[in-house]
Amino acid sequence: MSTPNFSILLAPSESKTEGGNPLAPDMFDYRASTTFNYFHDLNPDRRSLIAAVQEALDGSKSSVEKMLGVKGKHLEHAIEVNREVIGAPLMAALERYSPGVMYDAMDFQSLPTGAQRRLLENGIIFSGLFGLLRPDDLIPEYKLKMDASVPGIGRVNTFWKPRLSDLLNKVLEGRVVWNLLPGVHQEAWQDEHTYKEMISVKFVDEKKGKRTTVTHGVKPLRGRLVNFIVNESVEDIEAFEEYRHPDKYKLDLDASSYDEDTRQRTLVMVRKA
Repeated sequence: MSTPNFSILLAPSESKTEGGNPLAPDMFDYRASTTFNYFHDLNPDRRSLIAAVQEALDGSKSSVEKMLGVKGKHLEHAIEVNREVIGAPLMAALERYSPGVMYDAMDFQSLPTGAQRRLLENGIIFSGLFGLLRPDDLIPEYKLKMDASVPGIGRVNTFWKPRLSDLLNKVLEGRVVWNLLPGVHQEAWQDEHTYKEMISVKFVDEKKGKRTTVTHGVKPLRGRLVNFIVNESVEDIEAFEEYRHPDKYKLDLDASSYDEDTRQRTLVMVRKA
């Protein structure tokens, strides 16, 4: 199989695996300016945001609750992991996010070796604390949503937009982009349409001729779609014409659309009751 020419844009998971490897090699560590990770140009911005979040943890309980979006024991844990994010045990982002329903539905462990490699090399995760990650970048446990507001920084996706957009646009140049981002993550990117084509997928339920876009429960649908894309190395819509999603969604080509000016395509996957 030829070298893939696609990228998959993904959101992280709110749920995260705890712990990690305290002896993870420094060459993958985001924490020092001289060490390597795929989007290492973002290291200074990552450290600035981490510092602002940690300073904000000393504020009132209500302000910290608002920033982190959790309460009670979940707030206590979020404060703890954010305070210790520098020097905390690391693990690959894909494993860190594995409790999330989208990542669980990807079923990474069941994929053939080649498909696993295609996901690791071509996946791009939008992270509130780290900006952009590859699935094999090593990261600590943390808590910060992309739409959080951090004192002295402002809204996180607004903070990241001028910092990650040029980098991402260069990475995506000439590629087929599978855009599986929610709106709050999409807002962290100034899209300059450098790609060959960008494909988004909309899941729709049809009952008695009436169609409703799926919003609740869409994450596992996206996860199983990722499994298909990397398994088959999908770079065009032809592969979708006979594809039936595990949840019985099928491409409706007539309902799908393509904008020639922006090279953006929206595929509509329909499940009939």
